[in-house]
Amino acid sequence: MDPRFAAMPSALARNARTVRLAPDPASEYRREGVPALLAHPDWATPAPVMLWIHGRTVRKEIDPGRYLRWIRAGIAACAIDLPGHGERYEPGLDDVKRTLPIVEACAAEIDPVLAALAAYTNSGGEPVFDVSRAGIGGMSAGGMVTLRRLCEPHRFACAAVESTSGNFSFMPAYRERYPADLIERLDPMALLRKGAPWRPIPLLALHSEADEWVPAASMRSFIEALRLHYERERADPSWIELVTWPTTGAPNEHSGFGRVANDAKNLQTAFLARWLRPAKPPG
Repeated sequence: MDPRFAAMPSALARNARTVRLAPDPASEYRREGVPALLAHPDWATPAPVMLWIHGRTVRKEIDPGRYLRWIRAGIAACAIDLPGHGERYEPGLDDVKRTLPIVEACAAEIDPVLAALAAYTNSGGEPVFDVSRAGIGGMSAGGMVTLRRLCEPHRFACAAVESTSGNFSFMPAYRERYPADLIERLDPMALLRKGAPWRPIPLLALHSEADEWVPAASMRSFIEALRLHYERERADPSWIELVTWPTTGAPNEHSGFGRVANDAKNLQTAFLARWLRPAKPPG
C-alpha cells in the first residue's frame, strides 16, 4: 500500500491510487504531471467524477472522509496537489504571499487534467471517468481556482466551494501583496462585471460567518451578483446555494468546519449526487 494511504479509511485506500496526470515538459509546474489522488467506486464502470483542489499549505490526501463519502455515493474523486504543494512541494510556494500566483497556475492546469481523466481507462480499455458528468470544487485557494476557471467556457456540470472568496474587494491585504493586473485577472467579481462568460451551473458554497481569513461577505456578495447573472441568462438562480454557520470551532474558523464538519460533508455529497447523477444513490 502507498504509505500516504496508511491514515485513510481502509474502504477508501482499497479504491484509491496516486498518479501523475497531463505531464508537460514545457510547463513550469507540471513537467512530470500533476500529482493526483484518484478514487473510484469500482474501477470498472464509468462514474461521474469530482475534481477537487485543496487549500494553501496542505496536500491532496487531506480529509479522506470527503472522498470516501463520494465513492460510496457512486462518484469518483480526483484530488490534485496545488503547484508547490504535496508531491511537488517547493519551499516558499505555500507562503501566503504566493497564494494568487499559485491560484493562477493551477487554474491553467484544470483542462489538461480533465482531458487526462477522459482518457483514463480500466484494464479492458474502457473509460472509467465520465467527464460529461464532472464537477469541480475546492477549499480556500482551491475554491479560488474553481471560481476563476468557471469564469471561462467549461464543461463542468456543477461546482462546490468552501471558505473561499468570490470578491477580492473584501480581501484588503491582496492590494498590498499583489500587482493590480494579477488581481484583475483572478477576481471572480471583477471578471463577472466585465462580462465573463460564466455558464450557469449548480453551485454550492459553504462558509463560516466567523471566518477570520476569508470574510463570508466576500462570498455572499459574489453569490448575489451571480444570481442576477443567472436570471439574465434565463437560468434558475436557486441552482446557487450558500450555506453558512455562525461559528464552527475550526482553526481561525477557516480550516475545515470543526464541529459541523460532518454536516458540511454530507451536504456537499448530497449536492453532488443530485447534480452528477451517479448510478448508485447516496446512503
